[in-house]
Amino acid sequence: MVLQIWLLLVALTTFTFGINPGVKVTLTQKGLEYGREIGIAAIQRKLNTIKLPDISGSQKVNPIGKVSYSFTDMHLINVGLPESAVSPVPGAGVKLSIGNAYMSLKGNWRVKYLRFIKDSGTFDLNVSGLSITTTIAISSDETGRPTVSGTNCAASVGSVSIKFHGGASWLYNLFTNFIEKALRSALQQQICPLVADAISDVNPYLKTLNVLAKVDEYAEIEYSMVSSPVISASSVDFSLKGEFYNIGKHQEPPFTPAVFSVPSQSNNMLNIGLSSYTANSAGFVYTTAGALSLYITDDMIPASSPIRLNTQTFGAFIPQIAQRFPGLMMKLLVKAVKTPVITFESDNATIQATGTITAYAIQTNGTLSPLFVLNMDGSVSAQVFVSGTRVAGSVTLNKMDLTLGTSYVGDFQVTSIDRIFQMVLKVVIIPKLNAELAKGYPLPTIGKMKLVNTQLQVMKDYMLIGTDVQFAG
Repeated sequence: MVLQIWLLLVALTTFTFGINPGVKVTLTQKGLEYGREIGIAAIQRKLNTIKLPDISGSQKVNPIGKVSYSFTDMHLINVGLPESAVSPVPGAGVKLSIGNAYMSLKGNWRVKYLRFIKDSGTFDLNVSGLSITTTIAISSDETGRPTVSGTNCAASVGSVSIKFHGGASWLYNLFTNFIEKALRSALQQQICPLVADAISDVNPYLKTLNVLAKVDEYAEIEYSMVSSPVISASSVDFSLKGEFYNIGKHQEPPFTPAVFSVPSQSNNMLNIGLSSYTANSAGFVYTTAGALSLYITDDMIPASSPIRLNTQTFGAFIPQIAQRFPGLMMKLLVKAVKTPVITFESDNATIQATGTITAYAIQTNGTLSPLFVLNMDGSVSAQVFVSGTRVAGSVTLNKMDLTLGTSYVGDFQVTSIDRIFQMVLKVVIIPKLNAELAKGYPLPTIGKMKLVNTQLQVMKDYMLIGTDVQFAG
């Protein structure tokens, strides 16, 4: 486990400036606290790797003269980081503070004096009152992927105590002050580089970040940053592009994101705001790709339905169809002619769609003879929810209005066949649409991140997702 919350904190930090965001993410103080817990464990493991160099030298001691000494095989046996705190630093990054930390070491000592007298033993060294502060800075690498680094690190050792074992007791006091000073210096020189290493260990994981999240064969979502993170006293706020694109073709839609804001205070680790711009860019992509069209044949109608897609059924309402095309099956082409418009109001998501329905008679040789074209204006209500790390949904029909566009069989009253198309919409089109919506669209996540305790609320112009997060080991 590494400083995984910083994966979340910077997973979205690729910089492309100059437009309003389609998605906003707020990392709250609760999220930072979760990151602190994971980060402290990672730093503690790093500090356990401290290696202290052997120390040797000589000193003149009256009345016995020159005493040679060495301290070897010094190794850490315990590190404790009982107190820590994390807080955003506006304009700088995230400050991590560690206080009242402690360490325990063991080692061997050896002395030689009066040319031939040797003595040796072991010692225990305890360090207390250790404090560490560092700031985690966020930047972007040459590929547009995020990186993190530790800056402004400071480490201070409070007190050092040594207990010698073996040898003559008069030697202990002789070397206590010296060894304390030497080890204090050696420790302070190693702590900050190891803390910086613990932070930098995140970067290989960040290298795996895909700025574009693939949705399906038609679309992908870009989650790059459109501005630098805004760091306040209680949260870190990210502004993401949040735009759907056709795969391999980044064509901007003929509309721009509106300004919206996401609450910075909540009981969740993360607040994610998905604007209506993001949803509407998806509609633009699927319309441009020609994906919002569907051929409907009789085998797609439930067998229990008395209404069939054939010229006999339609001939009961439009006699000229039965007269000109007797005994033939029919096919319908339902196609969007404009980009659907998605609107978010308080607790209500609505999709307005404009399209055409073209009816064909299927000749015995398989060719299609057009019968008529209807213009369709309809609206559906959407229920949206979070499934895993994806946003999914379903829709129900509000209304559908049909008007005659073109007829190849003479004039007729559209109202006479309205019930047929209401049925087709409810039993074929909407179930197929819901099957696609149930697959969901990826949220901005990284690594083995899970969303837990998630709530979704539709607000004015955006959807608000409040969630906690967990990272698997």
